[in-house]
Amino acid sequence: MDFSGKVVLITGASSGIGAATAVYFAKLNATLALVGRNVANLNQVASDCETVGSIKPLILVADVTKEEDNERVIAEVVEKLGKLDVLVNNAGKGASGSIETTTMEQYDDIMRTNVRSVFQLTKLAVPHLIRSKGNVVNVSSVAGQRSFPNFLAYCVSKAAIDQFTRCTALELAPKQVRVNAVNPGVIVTNFHREAGMDEDTYKLYLKRCEETHALGRVGQGSEVAAAIAFLAGENTASFTTGVCLCVDGGKHAMCPR
Repeated sequence: MDFSGKVVLITGASSGIGAATAVYFAKLNATLALVGRNVANLNQVASDCETVGSIKPLILVADVTKEEDNERVIAEVVEKLGKLDVLVNNAGKGASGSIETTTMEQYDDIMRTNVRSVFQLTKLAVPHLIRSKGNVVNVSSVAGQRSFPNFLAYCVSKAAIDQFTRCTALELAPKQVRVNAVNPGVIVTNFHREAGMDEDTYKLYLKRCEETHALGRVGQGSEVAAAIAFLAGENTASFTTGVCLCVDGGKHAMCPR
């Protein structure tokens, strides 16, 4: 794969899957626009990208839950980089909670970050993607395909992203814009810690995941990044749209335990 001359915008690029995806695309010679809230982390990721690639990324400090920030992000990308070829909607968050314990504030927070921001950024990007005949890759989750207790708002948000992916794929296909998603299983990032797990619980969780993933292990960010690049590539997935691709070590296919 080669993304020379392609402009790739990645949200949530300051850590986890987003950071891994940025480095992966840098190796493929993409021109990158990296979006996140943590300036120090973004600078580090940009430095990592420059180490493996040849083009300095554009850093955009923004909060995807703010409409004005999203408008600025798309405008700056097109103004400074000239176009937009690939939008990777990666920014997201998780939180534990059941129907009895999830507050409306928590629910709204999850939906603003995981769904509303994706809707708005995609809507803003569409005119530019039509011009470039580009594509969108949404980062969903196996939780969009499978149901898990005590993670209600997150599961609902990712199921929404899967449906959003399929609907927009159908709407934009006549204009030659592809829309796909990846659905990761458990990936080694700070995601679960940020969702409230302490270190000891997280270690036990990863051990348990050896039984809940068919391949007997959890995944790495670079493995999800490779799937994102595959779906974004003209030479690898030019006839693929509306797909929600599980990158989860077979977790989606296993019976619940």
